[in-house]
Amino acid sequence: MVKELYDLIILKSSQREIQKIQKDEIGKILLAIKSLAQNPRPLGFKELVGIKNYRVIYIVEDVVRIVEVSGVRHRREAYD
Repeated sequence: MVKELYDLIILKSSQREIQKIQKDEIGKILLAIKSLAQNPRPLGFKELVGIKNYRVIYIVEDVVRIVEVSGVRHRREAYD
């Protein structure tokens, strides 16, 4: 049985946050975001995915199968 993918929505504000991140970190962050389409609730899931010093903040809408990325922040700012 093939698992249905979730659609990813990256808010404009999150896109701007990603553009401000160091170039060598962006690829890892984008891979982590893309992986949420297959598994929006990875091990340790708290609607927050950690990639080194950054956190991807998102919500999951199961009824319409959407993952909405609402923030990409440095870990010291993500928990405010």
